[in-house]
Amino acid sequence: MAKGGSRAGGRGRDAAGKRRGAASGSAAKARPAKLQRPQPSPGPSPTPPAEPMPTTFLLGAIPGATPGKWIDTWKERMPRTSLELVPLAFADQRQALVDGEVDAALVRLPIDKDGLHVIPLYDEVPVVVCAKESHLTAAAELDTADLVGEVLIVPQDDVLGIRAPGTEKPRFAPPADTAEAIATVAAGVGIVVVPMSLARLHQRKDVEYRPLLDGPASTVALAWSVDRTTPAVDAFVGIVRGRTANSSRA
Repeated sequence: MAKGGSRAGGRGRDAAGKRRGAASGSAAKARPAKLQRPQPSPGPSPTPPAEPMPTTFLLGAIPGATPGKWIDTWKERMPRTSLELVPLAFADQRQALVDGEVDAALVRLPIDKDGLHVIPLYDEVPVVVCAKESHLTAAAELDTADLVGEVLIVPQDDVLGIRAPGTEKPRFAPPADTAEAIATVAAGVGIVVVPMSLARLHQRKDVEYRPLLDGPASTVALAWSVDRTTPAVDAFVGIVRGRTANSSRA
């Protein structure tokens, strides 16, 4: 019995051995191919150096624009870059931007926006400028119906394009600019309609002005060339938009 059991045990081992061998062979066949090591990804592209701030920032401004508060903020935040204000005629405002004569400008709309970034800032109330002795000064405010019969002077640098039904055209050539038109009004000849800032700019003791309630407003905007959005321009845009010194561009 012992021998038989021994042989049986041997057979069991042989069988188990075969099974183990078979299992080992199956495992060998199922072994996956050698994995390829991933190639290291290229590092980030080097960041180009930041464009340096210029020593001078040229800000154009049409007559009547009031950038004083923004200039004060610029001086506080950008002490190493001086801001130079460049006066611009309304007729020349776009060309100055296109030609790069200024970095940015306070302009009056409308303006051809092709190739420009334009941010409207505020609207100006139109006013009627008349001689101090004019009957129009009896009212605190006027509308176009009050101007019937008046001689409406439109200077060559007009920015409003106003048309008031019932007014009369002057019998003389249009004045070269607003200052000349207001001087003509002071002599008792006609009226002129301009944005309030221009009436204040050319204020005289012998003229007065009254708001024109239904007259065309004049929008002042900040504009700059699409191709010249420099760090200095970005800084000024942030000031105009009211960003704090530590805020992001969002």
